[in-house]
Amino acid sequence: MAHTNNPLLSFGREIADYASVKPTDIQAAIEQLLVEAEIAVHHALDPNTPANWNQLLEPLEDATEALSRSWGVVTHLNSVADTPELREAYGSILPKVTAFYASLGQNLPLFERFKELQKNPEFKNLKPEQKKVIENSLRDFRLGGAELSAEKKVRFAEIQDQQAILGKAFSDHVLDATDAFVHVIHDESQMRGLPNDVIAAAADTAKQKDLLGWAFTLHFPSYYPVQQYSENRALRKLMYEAYVTRASELGKQYGQGDSAWDNTENMLQQLRLRKEEAQLLGFKNYAELSLAPKMANSVIEVDQFLTDFAKRAKPFAQNDWDELNQFARDELGIDRIEPWDIAYASEKLKQQRYAFSENELKQYFPLPKVLEGLFRVIQTLFSVEIKPATLPKWHHDVQSFALINEKQETIAFFYLDPYARPGKRGGAWMDDARGRRVLPNGDVQIPVAYLVCNFAAPAEVNGQLMPPTITHDDVITLFHEAGHGMHHLLTQVGSLGVSGINGVEWDAVELPSQLMENFCWEWEVLEKMTAHAQTQAALPKELFEKMLAAKNFQNGLTTMRQLVFSLTDWRLHSTFNAEVSSPQGILELARQTNDEYHVFSQPILSRWPNSFTHVFAGGYAAGYYSYKWAEVLSADAYAAFEEAAKLSGTVLDKETGKRYHREILAVGGSRPAAESFKAFRQREPQIEALLRHGGMLK
Repeated sequence: MAHTNNPLLSFGREIADYASVKPTDIQAAIEQLLVEAEIAVHHALDPNTPANWNQLLEPLEDATEALSRSWGVVTHLNSVADTPELREAYGSILPKVTAFYASLGQNLPLFERFKELQKNPEFKNLKPEQKKVIENSLRDFRLGGAELSAEKKVRFAEIQDQQAILGKAFSDHVLDATDAFVHVIHDESQMRGLPNDVIAAAADTAKQKDLLGWAFTLHFPSYYPVQQYSENRALRKLMYEAYVTRASELGKQYGQGDSAWDNTENMLQQLRLRKEEAQLLGFKNYAELSLAPKMANSVIEVDQFLTDFAKRAKPFAQNDWDELNQFARDELGIDRIEPWDIAYASEKLKQQRYAFSENELKQYFPLPKVLEGLFRVIQTLFSVEIKPATLPKWHHDVQSFALINEKQETIAFFYLDPYARPGKRGGAWMDDARGRRVLPNGDVQIPVAYLVCNFAAPAEVNGQLMPPTITHDDVITLFHEAGHGMHHLLTQVGSLGVSGINGVEWDAVELPSQLMENFCWEWEVLEKMTAHAQTQAALPKELFEKMLAAKNFQNGLTTMRQLVFSLTDWRLHSTFNAEVSSPQGILELARQTNDEYHVFSQPILSRWPNSFTHVFAGGYAAGYYSYKWAEVLSADAYAAFEEAAKLSGTVLDKETGKRYHREILAVGGSRPAAESFKAFRQREPQIEALLRHGGMLK
């Protein structure tokens, strides 16, 4: 079919002109690409099409890649530049896209053709990565319902469609509830304790919204500093109650607008659909289904991993909690710590114990300098250069960069979208804009990645734009997403289905991201990526030593929080019966799980599952455990750099970086993650490095 000037159709193998995409372009473009994908499927099914890689699989991959890349542009814009018009256009075509992929996974004749591919004598001559693509496809056909009866296929497709709609609605409700809340302060005395840059940002927010005074929102860069620094306990309480009731039946009561944004029923519906999907495919529950493409072997193995970890962490969490309560009583006059006191009291205790504040530390991390430091780590370890690029972008704050190898060849591009703003989904993530692929003519399609964060944007004070500084936690987040990015961008695999992050087991995909976080605690890295916002002085070694001493401050509490999230997710998908549950059943399970493992009770007011977008809108259903699972892998992998440093004098050891690149990053999903890890470490993973890094090794 001839492609028009529609920007979602005309970019071909290049990069889309994001700014020119209009909501009115979406339906026509995606419908055309769906037709072309269907034509490719029919070609693959034609008995006259030889069952080999070049004539069956390559044309099918061409068409489905074109669809996925254009649809990827739409979904990306929906996440970073949401408007009512874009949301409506996205929602209207979403069912058709979902239906296509569901039908593709259920296509029994196509499944048979892939079986022919595997049985073809030419199969043994394919590259290992090509064989892995075919093997993964056969598995995915089974998981996609290809072997179901015609009647069950219809129901399976309906389930996929309904889940996609519900997931989008869940995310929209959280975003809408977050955007709707604004608290305006007119009396400056009510902001005692807040850092100057936070106050300046609140003034800037008020100005943007045509309000007088200072405006605070539930976007994290505005919300969390209030919890951490505000001496106004009533303000902390007000903001906390609004934050933890987002997208719940209490949301309207706490200033978030429309009660239609309540996600309670949405969650129950999703859990019912997931269980039904799993049972259609012959699994007992969705947790069991979720493990089919993961490293972990059984539901019991994951549950035991989480519960054993929780038992090992609980004494450290209890010690953290006891210390915090004692400090709050003795030093702050707070006899009973309420949820809105925890971050505030913790920050005060941290300052007293280690004699520095997060805000003091933040001044040493201007974003441009941090980027220099991040790029230095990547360039040193992986023998590449990072240079500015001029790719099409969707917002004026967005930056783009090229990765260049030792032969001065451009091997990848990536975007950085650093700041929070209205219409942009919260959190941080890396996503695949384009995967690496060796085309039939031998040309290499180089990969492109999005790195998206939600740091506080530079604020304007007295007509002058302040330098954008970020917290050390933000630095860790940036390194984390860059680790995902390098996994995608430094791949050497030429088959799209397993290049970069594609085809990597979900519970191993966090290994490269979490490994990169460790470099944020190394003096040789930090001293070269810090410059005080006013004085330009590098981070003092004395302050670094205090940071290091404080590294595991309240790590017991932090670990228990993540384990409660993981266990709640796991049990919702392995033991929870959504069919007979009351609307509050999910919340009750979350509270029971918290009470069983954590050292303090979940607040009665809290509706945190209602904004648990990772699980109900972000693909982490029965998979949130993978963060902790991958932490074991990443800490053990990073120990190789620590061991090398004892000999070479630097954790930025080029030989270890080269081996890590070769055995883990370069191979992507072309072989099982367990094999890649073992090839790098020459042994099975061990938990001791993680416990040591977290200060929980007795």
